Amino acid sequence: MGHRLTIAMTSWHATVSWAGEEPTAMELTVEVDSFQVLEGEGGLTPLSGPEKALARSNALKSLDVKRFPHLRFRSDAIEATGDGYRLSGTLEIRGRSREHVIELQVEDLGDSWRMLCESPVRQSEFGVKPYSMLMGSMKVADEVTVSFVGHRQKTSES
Repeated sequence: MGHRLTIAMTSWHATVSWAGEEPTAMELTVEVDSFQVLEGEGGLTPLSGPEKALARSNALKSLDVKRFPHLRFRSDAIEATGDGYRLSGTLEIRGRSREHVIELQVEDLGDSWRMLCESPVRQSEFGVKPYSMLMGSMKVADEVTVSFVGHRQKTSES
């Protein structure tokens, strides 16, 4: 009870279009059914396996995975920043689309790049009713933070 969950959606695909060495467009598609509860901080007792399964089941119901099996982000514009890129575009969750901006940090690691970002998303803006129980005394926050970390090996052309 009262855990702060860390979740992951483990099946996704991103496509980036390039003009020379600059990205011009990006699309990310996430399989909602790949939702997994990794851990839970806090709470009165440690998060058990059955509690993880229940949290997953409730989340998939809230996201209506059968009708809306994917989450998507499509960039309309990509602007270079001091430490990466600003991606402006459309985020689609549960069949609803809203404008969204992502600040993507890019680190050059020599033989690869590491890309990371954190972006707040308000579930109710996409028609997702955050899960609650006990007459609302225990509930999922409306605003959640979506994080992404990815690595890309450099090629001989990079």
